[in-house]
Amino acid sequence: MCLLLSFLATVVSIASAQYPPASNLTTIVSPVDGNISISYKTPPIGTCQTAFPNQQQYTGWVHIPGRYATNTFFWFIGARDPTDKLTIWLNGGPGSSSMVGLFTGNGPCEVVQNAEGKLATKAREWGWDRASNILYIDQPNQVGFSYDTPTNGSLDLMTSNLYTPPQVLPNSQPAYTFMNGTFSSLNSSNTANTTDTAGMAIWHMLQGFLGAFPQYRPNDTAVGVHLFAESYGGKYGPAFATLWTQQNRLRSNGSLSQNGTIDIKLASLGIVNGCVDDLIQSPYYPAFAMNNTFGFAALNPTRAQLAAASFSASGGCRDLIAACRAAVASQDPENEGDVETVNTACSHAYQSCTTNVMQPYSDSGRSFYDIARLLPESFPPSTYLEYLNTAEFLAAIGSPVNYTETNLQVWRAFQSTGDYERQSWVPDIANLLRSGVRVGFMYGDRDYICNWLGGEAISLAVAAQTSANYASRFPTAGYAPIITNITYVGGVVRQYGNLSFSRIYDAGHAVPSYQPETAFEVFARIMTGTSISTGEKINLGAYNTTGPLNATGTAELPASPSATCYLRAISATCNEEQKKMILGEKGAIINGIFYNSPAEYSSIASSASASASANDPARTATVSVTTTLTGLFTATATPSPTKKSLAISYRALDLSNLGYSFLLATALSLF
Repeated sequence: MCLLLSFLATVVSIASAQYPPASNLTTIVSPVDGNISISYKTPPIGTCQTAFPNQQQYTGWVHIPGRYATNTFFWFIGARDPTDKLTIWLNGGPGSSSMVGLFTGNGPCEVVQNAEGKLATKAREWGWDRASNILYIDQPNQVGFSYDTPTNGSLDLMTSNLYTPPQVLPNSQPAYTFMNGTFSSLNSSNTANTTDTAGMAIWHMLQGFLGAFPQYRPNDTAVGVHLFAESYGGKYGPAFATLWTQQNRLRSNGSLSQNGTIDIKLASLGIVNGCVDDLIQSPYYPAFAMNNTFGFAALNPTRAQLAAASFSASGGCRDLIAACRAAVASQDPENEGDVETVNTACSHAYQSCTTNVMQPYSDSGRSFYDIARLLPESFPPSTYLEYLNTAEFLAAIGSPVNYTETNLQVWRAFQSTGDYERQSWVPDIANLLRSGVRVGFMYGDRDYICNWLGGEAISLAVAAQTSANYASRFPTAGYAPIITNITYVGGVVRQYGNLSFSRIYDAGHAVPSYQPETAFEVFARIMTGTSISTGEKINLGAYNTTGPLNATGTAELPASPSATCYLRAISATCNEEQKKMILGEKGAIINGIFYNSPAEYSSIASSASASASANDPARTATVSVTTTLTGLFTATATPSPTKKSLAISYRALDLSNLGYSFLLATALSLF
């Protein structure tokens, strides 16, 4: 077996040191709330390489008092051009770190392989810092770099299981598949167990951050911040925004101290491939599996019919969700997740809907996040996992804990209360719209787990509950092209007033990873209140898109590329033969990636581009026509079909429960 010596040195360092070196942190008490403190530092330049060296960065933790210690991690990156805009980004899960978004999606930097044994970062062209200051938050408590009490433990890379106290290396495994480190306590009671309880922790966290860094609050308090969230963020986003509104109201009537708190006003809410309400979206699982505009039938017709019927059958998914919500309304209206009978009813609803309506898709052998991908799945790239666990990186951000992408304890806590089914957030989104908040839905059209057909249904339900005007004018607004640049149409959008729904072409679940330029333009247009189609300034009070009433454009799925096997994501990215080779100490592991031999790495490295994701043939590349690293695009015309390849020409013309295994839990975790 051939293993890179520097990789082994890193493993030994983590195994022996246990606690990562939390160094050079400045700790202050919040000038707004004396019960909250903030520990932070400016990481060395290059830790996350930005487009310009003068972009301010802070990494740190907001320490929030309560029944258990809550230390919420944040990473702040200043915009490329000075601005008072502030965007908050949240990944979903529940239990997924927002470092996924930062390092593999819309952040200012991405991790690249410089050479054998050397990982680094480079600036990402379409990072959302092009248009806004941006704040990434790891939440709820224990997710990513957030923690309760630093606790020594062991991580089994073959299963992704964590253990405390540290365990003895199993006889059947090589040492490099079983690491000692420092993590959270792994106590499921020391974190949120519902979306509502998570929201209050984030409100306190933002009180601490904005109190410590008032220069990043929007200058005009009427403008507000922008909240964008992905996947389970379809629940986080509206829930957190609604809580901010409620807390602002308590401040205004004197129930909360105005000297000890800060208004957090929202200007826009963006939901990226969000799962918002199963009562609306569940029927679209079997529908999308059979009719997904790519001509791909994931199920046999009988299996699809059974899945569809199980939703509406007596005692089926729909009835169980209704029973769950009735129990919540009568016995746990504050959604605190502490009433056992309610938790049982709601977790049963989630398990039944998952098993009978959504899970049959697994027959296809395809990724839940991208129907173009055969399993195992390795996109977005997991190279960043190795980088974030190097001793140098941990010292650079001052972390006392090692990094984990998904926290199973948080996932278990949310499953135990059936949070997934407890509440429809459609009325809350409608309330936000009525209050003047811009709401934009952005869905990649190759995602199954929170697919665009269900997302479109959510947008129509929101319009129906907002007002008579939205109820009539949003559904009749036609789909217009999303003009990404002078040569590329990135999707289609329906927009009326402050509400928009975008279908992004050739994108899976994590839209910014697949179509970075289009995702950036849609984000920027939602944030600035311009036309999602063109970027032009509009009168939102009267504007609507025009075009076909249905987004029915079709295409063919690309061939599925081979997956990359990552040492820190073995269960999700490696096939059975690769797992056997790893256990048998065969092959080579370089920069955290498994190769059949060192020669395979050398061959790939000699022909690869600097970007680890650039060589993925399943991705439709967007074409950048700008050489600058700032600015937005405003279209003056729809691209001509003669200006680009056949695929893009076609697009331009077409305007039309814990009983499951851990592997299933990982597959269904919404990042």
